[in-house]
Amino acid sequence: MKSVLNLSVEKVKESRIKEVDFNNIPFGKFFSDHMIEMDWHKGHWETPKLRPFQNISIHPATSALHYGQAIFEGMKAYKTESGEVLLFRPDKNAARFNYSASRMAMPTIPEDQFVELLLELLKLDRSWVPTGEDGALYIRPFMFATNEMVGVKIAEHYKFMVITCPVGKYYAKPVSVLVQDEYFRAFPGGTGAAKAAGNYGGTYYPAGLAMKEGYDQILWLDVVEKKYVQEIGTMNFFVQIDGEVLTPPVSDSILDGVTRMSVISVLKDMGYKVSEREISIDEIVEAHKAGKLQAAFGTGTAATIAFIREIGYREERMALPEFDDNYVAYKVKDKLEGIKRGRYEDTYGWNVSV
Repeated sequence: MKSVLNLSVEKVKESRIKEVDFNNIPFGKFFSDHMIEMDWHKGHWETPKLRPFQNISIHPATSALHYGQAIFEGMKAYKTESGEVLLFRPDKNAARFNYSASRMAMPTIPEDQFVELLLELLKLDRSWVPTGEDGALYIRPFMFATNEMVGVKIAEHYKFMVITCPVGKYYAKPVSVLVQDEYFRAFPGGTGAAKAAGNYGGTYYPAGLAMKEGYDQILWLDVVEKKYVQEIGTMNFFVQIDGEVLTPPVSDSILDGVTRMSVISVLKDMGYKVSEREISIDEIVEAHKAGKLQAAFGTGTAATIAFIREIGYREERMALPEFDDNYVAYKVKDKLEGIKRGRYEDTYGWNVSV
């Protein structure tokens, strides 16, 4: 691939990798040696910098801090048994990053440049990609407005950055989710389909209430009819009823997850009937009562595929069947993880070698 970059590179004098116990990696706490930084100024992107990971200095009136003009992405790189580093579907993340940017009135980044910046960073920090079945290098591209003034307006200056961190499992065990019918995550015409930073802060209070009841996450309902399930706090949502795998269709209230779209493709090729349609919470309750609720799971970059052991709704606590080798989520997780890590042939062309 011909380079599209004019990249300024500064390497660390000494790596910090010896400070990390790769057998015990808390999610999102330890960061690798380098980062990408690029500024938007006077209508164009300036020269990107690949530099040592470090703190940044910002003005107290930086507009993103006051008005929330900020977006991000989540991606992972994996290491195969032979030591090759693979980046999973970066083109999809680049496209979604630009969708989020457009929705938040921020400048976009040419997708080929976005991907090449990631590859250059990974080439330098490839030793930070963990080995093992659960290990990966989590990649966090983000952008925020940097106008140094207080005033409600579209900013003229932005900073784009990419940081990475080695991670293990996001969820150490199957999760329980509570259906929330008092608070809502997104609404038609809003920013629910964008990876906007503010989408997450507003969920913490109701999520905290759910945790006090013994749940791990919230399963959100639509704001209009208050009955159709949408997504979980950190994941898209799937359920299997009477053999059919169902997931809500993406909309301006539901994130178009890269793992979600990949799972749909893999499930269909494995012979499962998959339908993208609205699913009411009443349908799930009735399926549980009839013994037809066979499985539920969440999909996302951080969690990959998380098994759901219980769904709570009002006074109802619906336990899911025990997991075994025939469990649909187990099968698709094995296949998808195998593709990402080079154990299975990537017939889809999803992986990009670093």
